[in-house]
Amino acid sequence: MAADSPGVTATEIKIGGIFPFSGPASSIGLTGKGVVAYVQSINDRGGINGRKINYLAMDDAYSPPKAVEQARRLVESDEVSFIFGQLGTPGNTAVAKYLKTKGVPSIAIVSGSSKFTDVKEFPLTTTGLVSYDTEGKIYAKFLSKALPTAKYAILYQNDDLGKDYVNAFKSFLKADFDKRVVTAAYEVTEPTVDSQVVSLKSSGAEAFFIAGTPKFAAQAIRKAAEIGWKPIVVINFPSGSIGGTLRPAGLDKSVGVVVGTINKDPTDSKWANDAGIKDYRDFFEKYLQGADFANTSYLTGYMHGKILEQILKQCGDDLSRRNIVAQAKSLKDFVIAVAAPGIKINTTEASNMVWTQMQLQRWSGTNWEPFGEILDANSE
Repeated sequence: MAADSPGVTATEIKIGGIFPFSGPASSIGLTGKGVVAYVQSINDRGGINGRKINYLAMDDAYSPPKAVEQARRLVESDEVSFIFGQLGTPGNTAVAKYLKTKGVPSIAIVSGSSKFTDVKEFPLTTTGLVSYDTEGKIYAKFLSKALPTAKYAILYQNDDLGKDYVNAFKSFLKADFDKRVVTAAYEVTEPTVDSQVVSLKSSGAEAFFIAGTPKFAAQAIRKAAEIGWKPIVVINFPSGSIGGTLRPAGLDKSVGVVVGTINKDPTDSKWANDAGIKDYRDFFEKYLQGADFANTSYLTGYMHGKILEQILKQCGDDLSRRNIVAQAKSLKDFVIAVAAPGIKINTTEASNMVWTQMQLQRWSGTNWEPFGEILDANSE
């Protein structure tokens, strides 16, 4: 094998992943468990092009210094070929420069931070979430049609994740932003966001957008209901899980919540006979037995596994880092059967985003009800 192909032998390819399996964002760390399970299923089918995948998934507890420590270990001790599916904007931000310097690709990172969509700055990266900028503009557009003159409240996580969404609203509403939007921030180390929700209610806002992670989104939905605030509630995709957010908030308290999605809801009876969801259910029963089927963080991991499988298939026998990046940026009309109808994956040299489209959906109390057409980065 060429020197450009570390981690690759005739029988295996070694790939690293970093996830918050513990710590304040452990509910979305389950995405990593989904990837691990899907890789196991690939290996059980004989691997790809005769090679098994040795996927080393590390825990960074959503701590940037720990992410750096794990990245160094994966690159220098384990000598992985590349990093795949690393989750969390803070961790990805912390390791980006190191990986770039080492020439290690970081593919389908689970962060929607818009900075990572800059292909000149991050030439070895592709992103595995709709950018928070695109997603935020989709919500701003939706609210400006639903409530054209109302005031909006935004609760946001005080980091790149939260700030990107706020900036998306700023760029969409322009001069109106300061007149019509009231914001409150929280730190991931805070025990609750109750006081922020109470103060946002007092602004008289008729829409409430929660830009954060599941634990805090659940608290905010529950608190708004408890204090009798009844705005249109919009949550961001990272918090869009029934099992991770809505159930802890209270399924009844979550009625009317709106979120953009890229996937079908596997718990919805309308997909009971859908081939893609049937395959996912079979996979889940075999590889994630006993886990919560309603928690779509596993589904995100499963979809990531499908992306990894496709990239490695396209690589053929050339598993150089250069070709891995080239193939990750050459996905053409790739459809994952559990994605929402009409959503396709297209990446190019100029666009490193795996997902650029979303379907809006509303929680009925028992299931998600899609509405409107598929929206994308260009439909703002």
